[in-house]
Amino acid sequence: MRKIDPGIRVGAGFALVALLVCAGVAGLPRIVLSKAHSATGGRPATIEERRKQLKDLLAEQWEYTMRTSPEWASMLGDKRYNDKSSDESEKAVYADQEASRNFLERFEAIDTTGFPEQEMLNKKLMVRDLKLGLEGARFKDWEMPVTQYFGIQINLPELVSVLPFDTVKDYEDYVTRLQNMPKKFDDVTDRMRKGVADHLIPPKILLEQATRQTEKIASSKPEDSPFMDPTKKFPASFSTEDKARLQQKMLEVLRSRVTPAYEKFAKFLREEYAPQGRSEPGLWALPDGEARYAHAIRDLTTTDLAPELIHEIGLREVARDQAEMLKVAKKLGFSDLKSFNEAARANPALHPKSRQELLDLYRKYVDQMWLKLPQLFGRLPKAKVEVLPVEGFREKEASKADYVTGTPDGNRPGHIMVNTGEFEKRTLMEVECVAYHEGVPGHHMQLSIAQELPELPPFRQQEFYSAYIEGWGLYAERLGEEEGFYQDPYGRYGYLQADLQRAMRLVADTGLHDQHWTRQQVVDYFHANSGIDEPTVQSETDRYIAWPAQALGYKIGQLKFIELRQKAEKELGTKFDLKAFHDRALDGGALPLDFLEARISAWIEEQKQAGVKSAGAN
Repeated sequence: MRKIDPGIRVGAGFALVALLVCAGVAGLPRIVLSKAHSATGGRPATIEERRKQLKDLLAEQWEYTMRTSPEWASMLGDKRYNDKSSDESEKAVYADQEASRNFLERFEAIDTTGFPEQEMLNKKLMVRDLKLGLEGARFKDWEMPVTQYFGIQINLPELVSVLPFDTVKDYEDYVTRLQNMPKKFDDVTDRMRKGVADHLIPPKILLEQATRQTEKIASSKPEDSPFMDPTKKFPASFSTEDKARLQQKMLEVLRSRVTPAYEKFAKFLREEYAPQGRSEPGLWALPDGEARYAHAIRDLTTTDLAPELIHEIGLREVARDQAEMLKVAKKLGFSDLKSFNEAARANPALHPKSRQELLDLYRKYVDQMWLKLPQLFGRLPKAKVEVLPVEGFREKEASKADYVTGTPDGNRPGHIMVNTGEFEKRTLMEVECVAYHEGVPGHHMQLSIAQELPELPPFRQQEFYSAYIEGWGLYAERLGEEEGFYQDPYGRYGYLQADLQRAMRLVADTGLHDQHWTRQQVVDYFHANSGIDEPTVQSETDRYIAWPAQALGYKIGQLKFIELRQKAEKELGTKFDLKAFHDRALDGGALPLDFLEARISAWIEEQKQAGVKSAGAN
């Protein structure tokens, strides 16, 4: 799953949430701490008063998030701030940190003794998130806000596909946002210049790609710009006059403000910023590199695993997957993986013949898995999912597929975004398992169910813990095997190779950021140990460089889900219910892995006690 802004989108497996959420609003008033306390006249607050304090504070914090991240609010279907844009200035960053400190103090002051389990968890998760964000502030990641994988140059046009366009006002608000773009670019540029002064700058190879992305949009004719896509889907109820007026206004703003802003930013990247990009790809090359990577691991895997241990886990999992792949290859008449991979690359039947073929296959596999869901889950998602092609302006840098969540109200379905670029070089072998990862029972199912849980506050319905979300996606691929899919041996090989790729990520990511690997070492490692197609190898390698530790979450999370299921099966024996296990794994929304383990362990004990009571009744 992928995030549109570093904090909002799910990767390829990827979701929309990070940079938008990180940006604050300048000039916010200091939050008054006494707001967290009820007027109790000095007596101890009752449990109901304390529960209300927590509920009210959660609502206040969510309102703050929506107000300071108006694009995200729009994406979630909250149109109150549709004509507003998030403040990208450094002043806003520091204002947001101050607000986080105040919120943290107020949440910590609430005594949750005696609260229902989910409400206690609300406080624990909020406190954890605020603390982790404040602990990471010292690394000043906001001074490196642009790579080929995320950044203002692609986040802004990506938003177009997920913003609501139902009314004339929606279009007018959109025009206002287009008018705000020059300031956003200027504020981001200022932060990037400060990053250079602080020796905080991404690798040059990534910035060159970001430059090409920016130049491509800057050089497009206004009529062909991705920002004009909303004019292709005017509601039928719009008058001819409104359509013509809105289209003309959008073209005027593109010509006068948006295109010049892109041209200015492209020039800055090309002439000033990219030439200063660092030569080494790893985080170790940045100030405080070791601590920076440790924090990224803690944030994105929700564990304190050391890079050395993660590297070793990766090597172990690589060997396991390769052994299973060799069994498939031998059944097909090949003596080793190398000869199989070479034959697969040369086999035209294993490569798509068109962009449409890729899209059609994803839809086929999602549809066939949907019919199996009632056998695996008690709670099913209400939201639907669509399969769409990745936007042309990010095809070259995008992974093979990613997922974008729908709106909580169901008005916009979830999107599986399929990279159909260079289709003739891509393999069909992994399409089936990726469809399960991005669609059902993977990202679409898990994220949709989280949004549909009325007992969870909004921040938990939209929570993003990479290890949980991506771990579940990878676990979902495994469910495809358990349900008898991957019948075609090439499809099974593709499923194993996709799992291998996630294991290799543990080796490659830690290699880059801890063991000082070069970019070429990662490319060579992929070629030596897999048959993954060339476009994927190149985009994956640059993805690990752009988003350190994010790729670790898949395998680390999957192994935790497998471990917890095996624990439940062992301890419950014949009492184990797979549907009930899956429902408990999903009914708390995304969680840090230690929180997930505690929740599943408590469920196991509940099942044991229920069994004891049932036996006693007999």
